[in-house]
Amino acid sequence: MKRIAITGGIGSGKSFVCRLLAKRGIQVYDCDAAAKRLMRTDAALQRQLRELVGDDVYQGQKLQKRVLAGFLLASDRNKQAVDNIVHPAVARDYEQSGYAWLESAILFDSGFDRRVVFDAFVFVDAPLEVRVSRVMNRDHITREKAMQWINSQLPAEEVKRRCNYTIVNDGKADLDHQVDDLLRALGK
Repeated sequence: MKRIAITGGIGSGKSFVCRLLAKRGIQVYDCDAAAKRLMRTDAALQRQLRELVGDDVYQGQKLQKRVLAGFLLASDRNKQAVDNIVHPAVARDYEQSGYAWLESAILFDSGFDRRVVFDAFVFVDAPLEVRVSRVMNRDHITREKAMQWINSQLPAEEVKRRCNYTIVNDGKADLDHQVDDLLRALGK
């Protein structure tokens, strides 16, 4: 079973590409959804986050997203500390999931690519302004906040350089055709 990782910056449209793959019978493990699930359900992970961020990161069992986001964006050191708690848990969960495909916005940023061996990496690309607009509309945030999230990730060109394949999701290119080409290239 070949392991394929799909990545791209926030707002690039990775989830949409994954929905196209699902229509073709390919289930993709969603790292973001898994991290959120594990932060809600994994008692050891919750304890570690409380110790790192403070007790106010949870109200009862409910994660306080604004508290966590504020901590993450405050410094690279904070971001790395949270990653060192959450990403090993997500990697273990993925390894036990039976999925071959995985989606992660911060695949290289988090070192996930060093925790799990993949056969190929797919980069979903979109112009910066398209990404900013998508993030602002999806999360109902300001342009400044969207740029803050985008700038907290590895530069798109660096991520693209590390990938074997690129899918352009600019709202104009034919995504179905690109996904079919990708699957042929991967022998699927």
